[in-house]
Amino acid sequence: MSGNAAPQKANFRSMRSNPFQRAGTPAWSKASVAGRVHPRQLAFSLPHAESLSRDNFLEGPANAAGLGLIDSWPEWPNRIMWLAGPEGSGKSHLAAIWAEVSGARSTAADALTATGVPGALATGALVVEDLKAGEFDERALFHLMNLAREDGAYVLFTGRELPASLEIELRDLRSRLRAVPVVALLPPDEQLFRGLIVKFCADRQLAVDESVVGYLATRLERSSAAARRAVELLDSEALRLGRPVTRALAAELLRDA
Repeated sequence: MSGNAAPQKANFRSMRSNPFQRAGTPAWSKASVAGRVHPRQLAFSLPHAESLSRDNFLEGPANAAGLGLIDSWPEWPNRIMWLAGPEGSGKSHLAAIWAEVSGARSTAADALTATGVPGALATGALVVEDLKAGEFDERALFHLMNLAREDGAYVLFTGRELPASLEIELRDLRSRLRAVPVVALLPPDEQLFRGLIVKFCADRQLAVDESVVGYLATRLERSSAAARRAVELLDSEALRLGRPVTRALAAELLRDA
């Protein structure tokens, strides 16, 4: 870091991760980034790890059904299940928890190929992440569902949409997917939302007090994705400006709606 950086304080890391890239004002909350903050130092981009363990999953009414599904395995109502929810609602975290306990392999839906299906099901369990209309090989997915049924394998699909809302050309696949039981994740309530803000700060080794959490919780769109992007922005700007993450900094970066 440059020699004119502000002295460190107890709750400020001198070198933190910064995966957030500013490519225009992000539509992540009811507030927008104020343009009056000017850079005073360089920010070093360092990797950070977001824990996807069971112990680090924040429970609440919004995700109770999804967590119940994972915890009830292998006593599922169907060997193929669908976990639906908005961006950042915890689908990938829950899928990672299930993969850990079931020995499931994981693949992105758009990476699944017909020739790769047998290998993907080799452990008898598979996570297929982020199913979006038009962004996966329909024949590969149909082959997967057939082989999973024949082998008695478990499959967990995740997606923002419900199976019935996907536009699928292959009629047999369309009917199969619409028969898959769905468990839906909901937007977080206030308590869970505050907890998510704290978790995302902890993932980035940011120490924040209640005034920062309360300020963000009352000004952001109440979604996990909005909370994550807000914390990324605060981390990035605090590092760039050589300042701790405080309510005052949050107020400077966010403009009231």
